[in-house]
Parts: sequence; C-alpha cells; structure tokens
Amino acid sequence: MSKSLKLFLGISYILILFFFLYFIFSYVEVTRLNDFLYYKELQIDLEKTIGKNLYINLLIFFLFCLVWVSLLGFGSPLLLISGILFGKWIGTFISVLSISIGALILYSIASFFFKDLVFNLLEKKFFKYIHLFRKNEFNYFLAFRLTGGLGIPFGPQNVLPIIFNIKKSNYFFASFLGFIPMFFIWNTIGSELNEYIKQADNFSFVSLFLNKEIYLPIILFAIVMLISAIMKKKIFDDRN
Repeated sequence: MSKSLKLFLGISYILILFFFLYFIFSYVEVTRLNDFLYYKELQIDLEKTIGKNLYINLLIFFLFCLVWVSLLGFGSPLLLISGILFGKWIGTFISVLSISIGALILYSIASFFFKDLVFNLLEKKFFKYIHLFRKNEFNYFLAFRLTGGLGIPFGPQNVLPIIFNIKKSNYFFASFLGFIPMFFIWNTIGSELNEYIKQADNFSFVSLFLNKEIYLPIILFAIVMLISAIMKKKIFDDRN
C-alpha cells in the first residue's frame, strides 16, 4: 500500500509541476524574455488581476502552496512569488501560514505511510540530535526552523522530525514562528523587485543591486544566515 501511495504522490507531484510550468509558459511570451518592457507589462497585468480579486488569488495561492509543499516541493520560489503578488506583509503572512500547514500535511502523511522508510534513511545520520529534541521538542524544533533546517533541503527537513516523534501541534507552531524571519526577507526581496520593475525604465543589474530596497534585505539575509550558523553550532553541534 505504501509503495502504491508513494507512486501516486510522485506522479501527482510531476503532474502538478507540469501543469504549473505549462500555465506559466502558456502565459509568458518566451520570445520577449529579454525585453524589460515586457516585464513591466506583466507587472501591470498582475497588479490589476490581484487588485480585482485579492481574496480569490490569496485562496488560490494558499491551496497551491498546500499541495506543492505536501508533495515535497521546494519553498524559496514560492516566497519570491508571494512577495511579488501580494507585497511583503500579506505575502509573508500567506506564505508562512500556507507553507506551515503544507509542511504539517507532509509530516502527517509521511508519519503514517513512510515512517519506517524515513527512519531507515535518516535515523543513523541524525541520531545524535534525537536526545536534544526529547528534552524540549518545541524549543529545539523552533531553533531547527530558525537555523534553516541545519542546511537540509526543504522537502526532507519537513519529514526529518518523524525520527524525533514531534507532536503535530509543536511541529506546526514551531514551524510557523521559525519561518517568519527568513520568509519575511524573501517576501521583501520579491516585493521590492516588483517595485523596481514598476519604476525603472531600463533593467540594469548594477542599479538593481545598488537599490537599498534590494541590497538591504540581501544583507539582512546574509546576517540571518550567519546567525543561523552560529545558532547551529551553539545549540546543536556543541551539545553533541
């Protein structure tokens, strides 16, 4: 049964990815991708569409994130897109909420159907962390999220807590709170990229990265990554 479900989830993921890419490339004029004016036209169209149907588009984005993340989809592009579509504040909220719930769905599915598989693949590598999570699973999982999941790709880091047997409530709230700092930075970059396209007459990497609304979030991202590395060493590595 688990093999059949695994096959179903794999096929579902591929189909969703295919239809998503098909939608993007059917809407985007590939021959104009090197034309900056084309991006300005897209930005105007998106702004009108989102403005007319904000709540419907929020719901569509929310549901897409649920499915995407629950099928082991990667997270960073969603954060840029939410920032571009909804701005840094609404974008941060909807992405944190939807991705937290999507991760919980993935965790629940994997716990029920693939628990033995996850243990076989991950327990030996991360065995040294099990006793830490058993001391205080909420605080350590919150730290795990704040540090970017110890450098583990987003999909696997959502199922790794199975070996720690974390309660679902702790999983959700630690994810929700732990996602906020980094998600806000990504959404800010997406939002300001959207503003740059709106205001600029011509595209230039120099002018883009000299824009304080762009480079400040990037610097903040680097600082958060440095802090995360220090937290990882202090909280996880030095205690093993």
